[in-house]
Amino acid sequence: MKLPVIKHLQRNNDAEKLQNTIDVLESFTEHRSVTDEEMDVIGELLTNLCGAVEVHQMIENGDSEMDAANNFVKKVMGSIDR
Repeated sequence: MKLPVIKHLQRNNDAEKLQNTIDVLESFTEHRSVTDEEMDVIGELLTNLCGAVEVHQMIENGDSEMDAANNFVKKVMGSIDR
């Protein structure tokens, strides 16, 4: 997870476009020829894309862009600490 990447994706793409990309990447991972290395890269991409979608949702719910990004990071870090 890279917050600068998440912010870039959120600022430059709408939530629908991000979700479509997530759907395509998830479909790709289901193919039997996908290697472990490719899965690692796709996993990182999916994490950043999902983060961007979540930040979009927080902004739509009234958070500022900065608050949404910070709250997302806190949420993720809080779930890792558990």
